[in-house]
Amino acid sequence: MESLLARLDRRTPRGRRDYALLAFLYNSGARVQEAVDLCVSALQLERPYQVRLFGKGRKERVCPLWPETAELLRALVAERGIARDPTAPLFVSAQGQPLTRYGVRHIVSRAVAGAATAQPSLARKRVHPHTLRHSCAVHLLQSGVELNLIRSWLGHVNLETTQRYAEIDLAQKRRALEAVTPIGQPAGRRPAAWQKPSILTWLESL
Repeated sequence: MESLLARLDRRTPRGRRDYALLAFLYNSGARVQEAVDLCVSALQLERPYQVRLFGKGRKERVCPLWPETAELLRALVAERGIARDPTAPLFVSAQGQPLTRYGVRHIVSRAVAGAATAQPSLARKRVHPHTLRHSCAVHLLQSGVELNLIRSWLGHVNLETTQRYAEIDLAQKRRALEAVTPIGQPAGRRPAAWQKPSILTWLESL
């Protein structure tokens, strides 16, 4: 996320819009359709900073916003002069039309291409708008946020869907552990001990 945001040119209206959009997607974990449907009336840009999102089946949920994200959105609203129009769409194209899902995907692809010049590994990754939602979920999990709260944050109907992120996080921990050479073992060797059921049980409990 830092790489994607760092390469955006915030001196231009398009760059400021793209920066605010990507920061919002990462902060809120919103689905792309939720973001393109977002109107001014859904924002609360004074404390407590938050946004009302309408997910599948028009199910409503409220997500908190970081002060930094709220400031970006406040600046975007002010720049477009839509503070007094509650029905105005927040994220629009250069022609003033609401962004589409395809438009958001294009913005993310363009940001990835720009960031890849400074971080070439990005060019080998499949990064799309939903990746930002995944990143939000995994980072919440890694920060110690309880799964049921993440479920509510993302607007999942059941906990089983959210459980996938715990599995992703566990897989990352396993890869990290496999990359470490335990004390007393020659460098580069992966000891069979790490494959014991007792160790795997411990990993599953993390």
